[in-house]
Amino acid sequence: MAEPAPNTLYYGDNLQILRDHVVDASVDLVYLDPPFNSNADYNVLFAEQSGAASSAQIKAFGDTWKWNDEAAANFEEAITSGIDRLASLMVAFRDFMPQSDMLAYLSMMAPRLVELRRVLKDTGSLYLHCDPTASHYLKLVLDAVFGPEHFKSEIIWRRTGAHGKARRFAPVHDTIFYYVKSPDFVWNRPTRPYMRGHVEQYFVEDEHGWRTDYYGNVLTGSGTRGGESGKPWKGFDPTAKGRYWAIPGKLLEQMNEDFSGLSQHQKLDRLYELGCIKIEPESAWPIPEWYVKPDHGTPVSDLWTYQPYTDGTVFGTDEGIDEDVRWLSTQDKERLGYPTQKPEALLERIINASSNEGDVVLDPFCGCGTAVVAAQKLGRRWLGIDITHLATNLIKVRLRDTFGLHAEADYDVVGEPESISGAHQLFEDDAYQFQYRALSLVECFPQEKKKGADKGIDGRLWIDDGGKTRQVIISVKGGKNVSVQMVRDLRGVVEREKAAVGVFITLAEPTKPMVKEAADAGFFESGTVAGSKVPRLQILTIQNLLDGDHIELPAQTLIRATKQAPKARKRKKEEPGLYG
Repeated sequence: MAEPAPNTLYYGDNLQILRDHVVDASVDLVYLDPPFNSNADYNVLFAEQSGAASSAQIKAFGDTWKWNDEAAANFEEAITSGIDRLASLMVAFRDFMPQSDMLAYLSMMAPRLVELRRVLKDTGSLYLHCDPTASHYLKLVLDAVFGPEHFKSEIIWRRTGAHGKARRFAPVHDTIFYYVKSPDFVWNRPTRPYMRGHVEQYFVEDEHGWRTDYYGNVLTGSGTRGGESGKPWKGFDPTAKGRYWAIPGKLLEQMNEDFSGLSQHQKLDRLYELGCIKIEPESAWPIPEWYVKPDHGTPVSDLWTYQPYTDGTVFGTDEGIDEDVRWLSTQDKERLGYPTQKPEALLERIINASSNEGDVVLDPFCGCGTAVVAAQKLGRRWLGIDITHLATNLIKVRLRDTFGLHAEADYDVVGEPESISGAHQLFEDDAYQFQYRALSLVECFPQEKKKGADKGIDGRLWIDDGGKTRQVIISVKGGKNVSVQMVRDLRGVVEREKAAVGVFITLAEPTKPMVKEAADAGFFESGTVAGSKVPRLQILTIQNLLDGDHIELPAQTLIRATKQAPKARKRKKEEPGLYG
């Protein structure tokens, strides 16, 4: 198996994709946010094109985590993985929760975590994002796969403001488990700015800003020591005064630089090079002195909890506490309507902490692609996997909106049917996924299926006809037998809905009567766009769409099928060293 060339978007079951396409030790960072809810479907939400509040709900995951033959097969894979402690754990789970939804879920996750560990480099890290529904069980699985000694952090992320209806303490947090593959892992020492009150208490303001208020023998400790700690440095002899060089750990932490492995003299030399030690004529001791800047701060803790109404309490910024990782509000420009969408800055914090530019970031449950977008923005390569065409289509649109990237030209897409035989196979395997794939070829998202809803509408596009919004109704047929009656039915729907255009997408070639029926429907002509006459009923085959054909619409009238993702902000140039 050859190593894939990131950047690559995969459609399919992530377990099989990992085994077929991702080689051992080829990934630097894994982030995964696997869905779990035993009592509800997972839905993807899209805004109404009329501008009304978002209400359409498209089923993406049904009762996925039910104990069935597939779950039993996953369980067998977990206990035969070759990891004895994982096998013992899964057997214990089965005794504790026999054939339950939770066991089905954990049986699905276990072999995938084994594969994710396999593809990680020895310097790699994994972040698993989950809620309290299954977090305690997932941590045991992670301990079994990675080893408890490789657990680094349990991060608490505040995902919402409040849940006032809950008859318990308001459930407002998610958990992110952070594991590494070996002790030799990438760690870039992320920091957050100081609180304004801290700076005012421990620093002194002068005409140049806020500076440290150190004095006296702060760089030494009481008593004498052999070795370098007791030897003179730059003319200062600590032993002669009954002391030794002992740099406070808190001072070194503020440098946001790795001083481990350096001797005391080397640490002093580096602090002096950075301009953080002042030596004045006739002074008794060298004194640490530096000016705090907005990019200085304390190491990031394992509590990532945005605090509303704390604006201005963080030094050097008008933001509030942890505002960079605040949850997405309903009005946030970044929000695309995906219910489990995470803020890009949350992923940016993770990616910056545990990878470097050019590294490979993998998200095996990539959903609407936030990890992919964050990786692209930060100069990392990426691999994204999802099992629904809804997700892969949304990611492609998001990458185009945000970065101007186009599938195949700027990144690879693997697993989507690109031939008629592949389309036939997808239809046989999963008719819904075939429909989603067909609609994705015209950049349309599925129509919500409600009880009692009129049939014949699989998707909608919208056009702006001189300030009036008009529908483009799409019907998808995947079977081998298509008939003129299907086109007549679509024509009736178009007339009933007063739609501008109807589009019939078919896997099979249309018959002559179907073509004639479509022609008999006449044309739609925009009242405001000159020369905009287009066929009112259009038939497109999957092969037509794969060959690059498209729906004929009046020029410049198409309204987007999804909310537009914001353009990527220009990346700031790398900041120089904290003192250079």
